[in-house]
Amino acid sequence: MTHACTRRLRAGAVAATAAAILTAPLAAPAAGATAVAASPAPPPPSASPSSGADEVRTLDPGVTRRIDRAVRQVMDEARVPGVIVGLWTPGRGQYVKSFGVADKSTGRGMSAGLYSRIGSETKTFTVTALLRLADRHKVGLDDPVGKYVAGVPDGDRITLRQLAGMRSGLFDYTSDAAFVKALTSDPRRSFTPRQLLGYAFAHPALFPPGREFSYCNTNLVLLGLVVEKASGRPLADHLRTEVLEPAGLHHTLLPSGAYFPRPHPQGYTDQTANGEVADTAGWNPSWAWAAGAMVSDLDDLRVWARTVATGVLPDGRDLISPALQKQRLTTPPTAVPGAGYGLGVFDVHGWIGHNGSLPGYESLTVYLPSARTTLIVLLNTDIAHQGVEPSTLLGEAITKIVTPGHVFDLPGRPAATH
Repeated sequence: MTHACTRRLRAGAVAATAAAILTAPLAAPAAGATAVAASPAPPPPSASPSSGADEVRTLDPGVTRRIDRAVRQVMDEARVPGVIVGLWTPGRGQYVKSFGVADKSTGRGMSAGLYSRIGSETKTFTVTALLRLADRHKVGLDDPVGKYVAGVPDGDRITLRQLAGMRSGLFDYTSDAAFVKALTSDPRRSFTPRQLLGYAFAHPALFPPGREFSYCNTNLVLLGLVVEKASGRPLADHLRTEVLEPAGLHHTLLPSGAYFPRPHPQGYTDQTANGEVADTAGWNPSWAWAAGAMVSDLDDLRVWARTVATGVLPDGRDLISPALQKQRLTTPPTAVPGAGYGLGVFDVHGWIGHNGSLPGYESLTVYLPSARTTLIVLLNTDIAHQGVEPSTLLGEAITKIVTPGHVFDLPGRPAATH
């Protein structure tokens, strides 16, 4: 196993110790873009702030051409095979295009209708399920995790709030060398949540609970078990009925094993035992579970971006109570300038949401409440370009053009797993 494969294994997101939305590339030139007709814009939720129209450039032909060029440039430089970009601003237009290829071996084009693995965007769903249980008084955010899950080091001191806010101090199992070896030697194998926790709990805590921020997938595996304990149901079932169906998300799921609905793109990664690039569509994401195993598509993520940032469903009803939504969006600073992290969401210069990355796939789903603007980026590689994930490169390039006062410029470095 090479150092290259041990340095970046992640369920996607803000980097080790501090938090960082990362970036990466792959081998394949950016093919021509394909415009895709977007579905009609849903009405904005009543809880959205008033639009800051001056914060967003109108998506006229000139701006559209600039976005096209920026996306192609990132794809060429980072050697990204395929990208889907969606951008929507009420009264300022929309931009939905696919670029490049979904499968390098066949040349099949990327398409906005494809399913994608969304990595750590899963965290927004798991934490939403937790908050809904808190709204119903089935859990308390300041409850110790040991009340629901046995065998957690410092389980009588670590709260559910600290888990959701990445401030537990627990060791991240994806940084365990034995875990990395097990996964890269057989990426189709299945892991149970308890197996994942076993890797984490073999290490001492990094710091006392609540002392500082450290991005950690162990936290979300624990929250997945908390949701199951408090609801009495498997996490996938609870998410479907309590989060996905109320939000009208019909193409989003926490799959069983390696299940990946079609149509989907092939994914490409260098997070392999020998460091060589491999196809990943058939890999099993069970190792990421409640932290990063979900699947979705562009249309669903468009709805979800606004729902997470406002706590309001498309029909205007509250998904999360205003009081808890306010707590979710309280985003204390991290060690990364301009970036705060709340309860399963980050705030990067006003953009609220999450990114996702796991072998072969990356995503970015963010919402700018002040301008009611949504940005979605989906791509079929996670190979870093000069230490930055391609989803971040694309997010920065697009927002520099469209929202120059709110540039998604979160710096990052790969999450260490050695």
